[in-house]
Amino acid sequence: MDEIDWATRATAWELAALSFRYPGPELEGAVASGEWAEAAREIAGALGLALPEGFGAGASAEGLRPEATRLFVGAPEPAVSPYEGVWRAADDGVQALLFVNPHSMEVERFMRGCGLGRPEGTNEPLDHVATECELMEHLALRAAGAEPPGGAPAGADLPGGSPEAAYGAFLEGHARTWMPRFAERVAAESRVPFYRDAAAFLGALVAQ
Repeated sequence: MDEIDWATRATAWELAALSFRYPGPELEGAVASGEWAEAAREIAGALGLALPEGFGAGASAEGLRPEATRLFVGAPEPAVSPYEGVWRAADDGVQALLFVNPHSMEVERFMRGCGLGRPEGTNEPLDHVATECELMEHLALRAAGAEPPGGAPAGADLPGGSPEAAYGAFLEGHARTWMPRFAERVAAESRVPFYRDAAAFLGALVAQ
C-alpha cells in the first residue's frame, strides 16, 4: 500500500472510533446531516469495502445516547460489551475482569510499545473498541508517513519494527479476534439504524 492507501485507512479507523465513542455533538451532527453515512460510503469505495444495500438509509441522531447507553454501558450489564478482554475471557471460559485480565493487559503493553497510554484523568480500559480503533488509526498514519507525536518511538522501535508491521500484528492478534463478532452482535441488538450501519462499516473494515 502507498501513503494514500494508508492515509485512507487511517481515516476509516478514525470514523470507526468516532462511531463507537459515547455520542457527543460531533457524532450527532454528522449523523443528522448525513455526513457520517456519506463519509463511510466514500471511504468504503476507496478501500473496496463491501457495505450492505441500503446503508445509511433512515439513520437519525434521535435516540443515539440512550441506545449507546443500553448497548455499551448497560444496567447492570451492557447488551454488547465494547471491551476485547470481556470477549476473549468468554472464549477462554473464565470470568472477565476489566483492566487485569491478560488480554486487556496485552493491549495496554502493545499501546505503550507504540508510545500511547491512557489519557490523564481517564480510567477506562484501553481495550475499548473505540480506543483500539484509535490505535489502528495512529499506526496507519505512521505508515502514511505522518510525524510521530512527541515522545513516541521511532518506526523501527515499534512492535514488529515498523508501523506497517505493528498495524498488521494488532489487526491479526487483537482486532480480528473479536471485532467481527462484536459488530455482528451490535447489528443484531441495535434498535436504531445508525448502530447497525456503524457495525456494518466496522465489520467490513476489519475483514478487509
